[in-house]
Amino acid sequence: MAELRYVDPARPPSLFARVYATLAATRFANFVSRHLNWKLDPLLLRATRGRFATTLVFPAAVLETKGARSGALRRNAIIYFHDGDTVVIVASNAGGRSHPAWYHNVRADPDVTFGGVPMRASVVDDEHERERLWSLADRVFPAFARYRRDAAAVHRVIPIIRLSRREPARS
Repeated sequence: MAELRYVDPARPPSLFARVYATLAATRFANFVSRHLNWKLDPLLLRATRGRFATTLVFPAAVLETKGARSGALRRNAIIYFHDGDTVVIVASNAGGRSHPAWYHNVRADPDVTFGGVPMRASVVDDEHERERLWSLADRVFPAFARYRRDAAAVHRVIPIIRLSRREPARS
């Protein structure tokens, strides 16, 4: 079974990571991310066996979902971190007006694959737990704070998703 690189959210980001996060939160970087990186990163991660994406210093892996309407396999590169035995991902869409398409797919079918590992997704609804996870998420990817502000300005609450390992489906 594939193994995700463990991402400890308590580990302080390096100076380079903090500078890169500042650049990643600019409007230009958001534009590039929305129009180019989302297509490029799944290919880069697959070609480099999970070692390289345009996120550079931020941990990313490929989330595989089934299209909510089409049932077709969809692949998206997502920044993540660990919280105990689970993986946490954020449906930020760079703070945009709407949730990313993959979030709707996860809601329709929570059985996903992340970094090659079969997982089950659940949305974190408890506000105290969300606050705790946001404090961890901001350490992993500081641009999340700006994304939350941008989303709040358009009356959107960014979902946090917890991924738990599941047994692979048997054929």
